Amino acid sequence: MKLSQGEGCGAGNGAVRVAEQGSYNTGALRHADVSCRERRADAEFGPGLVHRVDKWPLDELKPVLQGEDSPARAETRATTAWVLDRILHALHPFMPYLTEELWEQVGDGTLLATAPWPADDSGLVDADAVAELDWVVRLVSGIRTVRAEMNVPPGAAIPAILRGASAAMTARLAANRDQILRLARLADIALDAEIPKGSAQIVVDEATLALPLADVIDLDKERQRLQREIAKLASDIDKIDRKLADDKFVSRAPEEVVEEQRERRAEAADARSRLETALARLAAA
Repeated sequence: MKLSQGEGCGAGNGAVRVAEQGSYNTGALRHADVSCRERRADAEFGPGLVHRVDKWPLDELKPVLQGEDSPARAETRATTAWVLDRILHALHPFMPYLTEELWEQVGDGTLLATAPWPADDSGLVDADAVAELDWVVRLVSGIRTVRAEMNVPPGAAIPAILRGASAAMTARLAANRDQILRLARLADIALDAEIPKGSAQIVVDEATLALPLADVIDLDKERQRLQREIAKLASDIDKIDRKLADDKFVSRAPEEVVEEQRERRAEAADARSRLETALARLAAA
Protein backbone atom coordinates (compact mmCIF):
# COMPACT_ATOMS: atom_id res chain seq x y z
CA MET A 1 0.00 0.00 0.00
CA LYS A 2 1.55 3.30 -1.05
CA LEU A 3 1.33 6.12 1.47
CA SER A 4 0.71 9.66 0.43
CA GLN A 5 1.42 12.74 2.47
CA GLY A 6 -1.40 14.72 1.07
CA GLU A 7 -1.91 18.47 1.12
CA GLY A 8 -0.34 20.22 4.06
CA CYS A 9 1.16 17.14 5.62
CA GLY A 10 4.68 18.06 4.70
CA ALA A 11 4.24 21.18 6.81
CA GLY A 12 3.17 19.11 9.78
CA ASN A 13 -0.57 19.74 9.58
CA GLY A 14 -1.27 16.01 9.56
CA ALA A 15 0.63 15.52 12.79
CA VAL A 16 -1.22 18.36 14.44
CA ARG A 17 -4.61 16.94 13.45
CA VAL A 18 -3.53 13.52 14.66
CA ALA A 19 -3.78 14.67 18.28
CA GLU A 20 -7.48 15.27 17.72
CA GLN A 21 -8.25 11.93 16.07
CA GLY A 22 -8.12 9.60 19.08
CA SER A 23 -5.88 6.85 20.30
CA TYR A 24 -5.31 5.10 16.97
CA ASN A 25 -3.50 8.17 15.66
CA THR A 26 -1.53 8.70 18.86
CA GLY A 27 0.93 6.09 17.62
CA ALA A 28 1.91 8.14 14.60
CA LEU A 29 2.17 11.33 16.62
CA ARG A 30 4.46 9.53 19.06
CA HIS A 31 7.24 9.71 16.49
CA ALA A 32 6.96 13.44 16.00
CA ASP A 33 8.94 13.48 19.25
CA VAL A 34 12.12 12.77 17.28
CA SER A 35 14.20 15.91 16.99
CA CYS A 36 16.26 15.36 13.85
CA ARG A 37 18.80 18.02 14.73
CA GLU A 38 19.57 16.43 18.09
CA ARG A 39 19.56 12.86 16.77
CA ARG A 40 22.12 13.51 14.02
CA ALA A 41 24.91 13.10 16.59
CA ASP A 42 23.40 10.00 18.20
CA ALA A 43 24.60 6.88 16.40
CA GLU A 44 22.64 4.59 18.70
CA PHE A 45 19.18 5.93 18.01
CA GLY A 46 18.59 4.23 14.64
CA PRO A 47 17.55 0.73 15.80
CA GLY A 48 15.34 2.15 18.53
CA LEU A 49 13.67 4.57 16.14
CA VAL A 50 12.97 1.83 13.61
CA HIS A 51 11.53 -0.37 16.37
CA ARG A 52 9.24 2.42 17.56
CA VAL A 53 7.88 2.96 14.05
CA ASP A 54 7.64 -0.69 13.07
CA LYS A 55 6.20 -2.02 16.30
CA TRP A 56 3.74 -0.12 18.45
CA PRO A 57 2.39 2.74 16.31
CA LEU A 58 1.75 0.58 13.26
CA ASP A 59 0.12 -2.07 15.46
CA GLU A 60 -2.34 0.59 16.57
CA LEU A 61 -2.82 2.04 13.11
CA LYS A 62 -3.55 -1.21 11.28
CA PRO A 63 -7.31 -1.23 12.06
CA VAL A 64 -7.63 2.32 10.76
CA LEU A 65 -5.63 1.68 7.60
CA GLN A 66 -7.74 -1.42 6.91
CA GLY A 67 -11.04 0.11 8.03
CA GLU A 68 -14.00 1.65 6.24
CA ASP A 69 -13.64 5.19 7.63
CA SER A 70 -12.22 6.93 4.55
CA PRO A 71 -11.38 10.32 6.17
CA ALA A 72 -9.64 8.61 9.11
CA ARG A 73 -7.79 6.26 6.76
CA ALA A 74 -6.63 9.12 4.54
CA GLU A 75 -5.53 11.19 7.53
CA THR A 76 -3.64 8.27 9.04
CA ARG A 77 -1.87 7.49 5.78
CA ALA A 78 -0.90 11.16 5.38
CA THR A 79 0.48 11.38 8.89
CA THR A 80 2.37 8.08 8.56
CA ALA A 81 3.94 9.36 5.33
CA TRP A 82 4.91 12.59 7.06
CA VAL A 83 6.61 10.63 9.85
CA LEU A 84 8.35 8.33 7.35
CA ASP A 85 9.69 11.39 5.53
CA ARG A 86 11.40 12.66 8.67
CA ILE A 87 12.66 9.22 9.69
CA LEU A 88 14.37 8.71 6.32
CA HIS A 89 16.09 12.07 6.73
CA ALA A 90 17.16 11.23 10.28
CA LEU A 91 18.56 7.80 9.33
CA HIS A 92 20.24 8.88 6.09
CA PRO A 93 23.63 9.83 7.61
CA PHE A 94 23.89 6.35 9.14
CA MET A 95 22.13 4.26 6.46
CA PRO A 96 22.63 6.24 3.21
CA TYR A 97 22.08 3.49 0.64
CA LEU A 98 18.97 1.93 2.16
CA THR A 99 17.30 5.27 2.92
CA GLU A 100 18.09 6.57 -0.57
CA GLU A 101 16.44 3.49 -2.10
CA LEU A 102 13.35 3.94 0.08
CA TRP A 103 13.27 7.63 -0.76
CA GLU A 104 13.00 6.73 -4.44
CA GLN A 105 9.68 5.05 -3.61
CA VAL A 106 8.17 7.78 -1.43
CA GLY A 107 10.11 10.96 -2.14
CA ASP A 108 9.56 13.81 -4.58
CA GLY A 109 11.96 12.65 -7.27
CA THR A 110 15.05 14.36 -5.85
CA LEU A 111 18.00 12.73 -4.12
CA LEU A 112 17.61 12.38 -0.37
CA ALA A 113 21.29 13.33 0.00
CA THR A 114 20.54 16.78 -1.44
CA ALA A 115 17.11 17.29 0.12
CA PRO A 116 16.86 20.00 2.79
CA TRP A 117 17.13 18.81 6.37
CA PRO A 118 13.70 19.02 8.05
CA ALA A 119 13.09 22.01 10.25
CA ASP A 120 12.87 21.45 13.99
CA ASP A 121 9.26 20.28 14.47
CA SER A 122 9.34 19.72 18.24
CA GLY A 123 6.46 22.19 18.58
CA LEU A 124 4.18 19.61 16.98
CA VAL A 125 4.64 17.13 19.83
CA ASP A 126 1.56 16.54 21.97
CA ALA A 127 3.04 15.58 25.36
CA ASP A 128 -0.25 14.14 26.59
CA ALA A 129 -0.57 11.91 23.51
CA VAL A 130 3.03 10.72 23.92
CA ALA A 131 2.44 9.89 27.59
CA GLU A 132 -0.79 8.07 26.73
CA LEU A 133 0.84 5.83 24.13
CA ASP A 134 3.75 5.14 26.48
CA TRP A 135 1.23 3.92 29.05
CA VAL A 136 -0.50 1.68 26.50
CA VAL A 137 2.86 0.24 25.42
CA ARG A 138 3.89 -0.50 29.01
CA LEU A 139 0.55 -2.10 29.83
CA VAL A 140 0.42 -4.29 26.73
CA SER A 141 4.12 -5.19 27.05
CA GLY A 142 3.57 -6.32 30.64
CA ILE A 143 0.63 -8.50 29.64
CA ARG A 144 2.52 -10.00 26.69
CA THR A 145 5.48 -10.76 28.96
CA VAL A 146 3.27 -12.64 31.41
CA ARG A 147 1.58 -14.55 28.59
CA ALA A 148 4.95 -15.60 27.15
CA GLU A 149 6.47 -16.52 30.53
CA MET A 150 3.44 -18.56 31.56
CA ASN A 151 3.06 -20.40 28.24
CA VAL A 152 -0.44 -19.01 27.69
CA PRO A 153 -1.68 -20.22 24.26
CA PRO A 154 -1.24 -17.36 21.75
CA GLY A 155 -4.85 -17.55 20.57
CA ALA A 156 -6.39 -17.60 24.06
CA ALA A 157 -8.33 -14.44 24.90
CA ILE A 158 -8.05 -14.12 28.68
CA PRO A 159 -9.78 -11.71 31.08
CA ALA A 160 -7.94 -9.05 33.07
CA ILE A 161 -8.71 -7.11 36.23
CA LEU A 162 -7.33 -3.61 36.91
CA ARG A 163 -7.41 -2.50 40.53
CA GLY A 164 -6.40 0.80 42.09
CA ALA A 165 -6.41 2.83 38.86
CA SER A 166 -6.62 6.59 39.15
CA ALA A 167 -9.24 8.63 37.31
CA ALA A 168 -6.61 9.55 34.71
CA MET A 169 -5.65 5.90 34.14
CA THR A 170 -9.31 4.90 33.92
CA ALA A 171 -9.80 7.54 31.25
CA ARG A 172 -6.78 6.26 29.32
CA LEU A 173 -8.16 2.74 29.52
CA ALA A 174 -11.53 3.86 28.20
CA ALA A 175 -9.95 5.77 25.30
CA ASN A 176 -7.70 2.87 24.27
CA ARG A 177 -9.78 -0.10 25.37
CA ASP A 178 -10.32 -1.69 21.96
CA GLN A 179 -6.64 -1.41 21.02
CA ILE A 180 -5.50 -2.88 24.36
CA LEU A 181 -7.89 -5.82 24.10
CA ARG A 182 -6.70 -6.56 20.57
CA LEU A 183 -2.96 -6.06 21.11
CA ALA A 184 -2.86 -7.98 24.42
CA ARG A 185 -5.40 -10.63 23.33
CA LEU A 186 -7.73 -9.98 26.24
CA ALA A 187 -11.38 -10.94 26.46
CA ASP A 188 -12.21 -8.05 28.79
CA ILE A 189 -10.74 -5.69 31.40
CA ALA A 190 -12.78 -5.30 34.58
CA LEU A 191 -12.19 -2.46 37.01
CA ASP A 192 -11.72 -3.14 40.75
CA ALA A 193 -13.24 -6.62 40.61
CA GLU A 194 -12.22 -9.35 43.03
CA ILE A 195 -8.95 -11.02 41.99
CA PRO A 196 -9.47 -14.81 41.85
CA LYS A 197 -6.97 -17.36 43.07
CA GLY A 198 -4.55 -18.47 40.36
CA SER A 199 -3.98 -14.97 38.95
CA ALA A 200 -0.64 -13.56 37.79
CA GLN A 201 -0.22 -9.92 38.76
CA ILE A 202 1.84 -7.03 37.42
CA VAL A 203 2.17 -3.44 38.63
CA VAL A 204 1.35 -0.63 36.19
CA ASP A 205 2.09 2.74 37.76
CA GLU A 206 -0.22 3.05 40.78
CA ALA A 207 -2.48 0.18 39.73
CA THR A 208 -2.30 -3.62 39.78
CA LEU A 209 -3.34 -5.69 36.79
CA ALA A 210 -4.31 -9.33 37.40
CA LEU A 211 -4.61 -12.07 34.79
CA PRO A 212 -6.67 -15.07 35.99
CA LEU A 213 -4.84 -18.08 34.54
CA ALA A 214 -6.15 -21.06 36.53
CA ASP A 215 -8.64 -21.95 33.80
CA VAL A 216 -6.14 -21.36 30.98
CA ILE A 217 -2.99 -23.23 32.02
CA ASP A 218 -2.07 -26.00 34.46
CA LEU A 219 -0.39 -23.95 37.20
CA ASP A 220 1.41 -26.92 38.81
CA LYS A 221 2.86 -28.12 35.51
CA GLU A 222 3.90 -24.58 34.65
CA ARG A 223 5.71 -24.22 37.99
CA GLN A 224 7.56 -27.47 37.32
CA ARG A 225 8.52 -26.36 33.81
CA LEU A 226 9.90 -23.05 35.09
CA GLN A 227 11.86 -24.79 37.83
CA ARG A 228 13.44 -27.16 35.28
CA GLU A 229 14.43 -24.31 32.97
CA ILE A 230 15.84 -22.26 35.86
CA ALA A 231 17.92 -25.26 37.00
CA LYS A 232 19.27 -25.79 33.47
CA LEU A 233 20.24 -22.13 33.14
CA ALA A 234 21.91 -22.22 36.55
CA SER A 235 23.95 -25.23 35.39
CA ASP A 236 24.93 -23.43 32.18
CA ILE A 237 26.00 -20.34 34.11
CA ASP A 238 28.08 -22.46 36.49
CA LYS A 239 29.91 -24.11 33.57
CA ILE A 240 30.69 -20.75 31.99
CA ASP A 241 31.84 -19.30 35.32
CA ARG A 242 34.27 -22.18 35.80
CA LYS A 243 35.59 -21.68 32.28
CA LEU A 244 36.06 -17.93 32.77
CA ALA A 245 37.73 -18.56 36.14
CA ASP A 246 40.39 -20.68 34.40
CA ASP A 247 43.37 -18.38 33.83
CA LYS A 248 44.74 -20.66 31.13
CA PHE A 249 41.52 -20.43 29.11
CA VAL A 250 41.28 -16.64 29.46
CA SER A 251 44.96 -16.08 28.55
CA ARG A 252 45.18 -18.54 25.66
CA ALA A 253 41.77 -18.38 24.00
CA PRO A 254 41.17 -15.72 21.33
CA GLU A 255 39.63 -12.56 22.73
CA GLU A 256 36.45 -13.01 20.70
CA VAL A 257 35.95 -16.50 22.17
CA VAL A 258 36.29 -15.19 25.72
CA GLU A 259 33.90 -12.34 24.94
CA GLU A 260 31.42 -14.81 23.47
CA GLN A 261 31.44 -16.75 26.74
CA ARG A 262 30.81 -13.56 28.71
CA GLU A 263 27.90 -12.67 26.43
CA ARG A 264 26.45 -16.18 26.79
CA ARG A 265 26.65 -15.88 30.55
CA ALA A 266 24.93 -12.48 30.53
CA GLU A 267 22.14 -13.84 28.31
CA ALA A 268 21.66 -16.90 30.51
CA ALA A 269 21.61 -14.77 33.67
CA ASP A 270 19.01 -12.47 32.12
CA ALA A 271 16.85 -15.44 31.07
CA ARG A 272 17.14 -16.97 34.54
CA SER A 273 16.08 -13.69 36.14
CA ARG A 274 13.00 -13.48 33.91
CA LEU A 275 12.02 -17.08 34.65
CA GLU A 276 12.51 -16.53 38.39
CA THR A 277 10.18 -13.53 38.15
CA ALA A 278 7.62 -15.69 36.35
CA LEU A 279 7.95 -18.40 38.99
CA ALA A 280 7.46 -15.83 41.74
CA ARG A 281 4.26 -14.67 40.02
CA LEU A 282 2.99 -18.26 39.99
CA ALA A 283 3.97 -18.75 43.61
CA ALA A 284 1.80 -15.77 44.53
CA ALA A 285 -1.07 -16.90 42.31
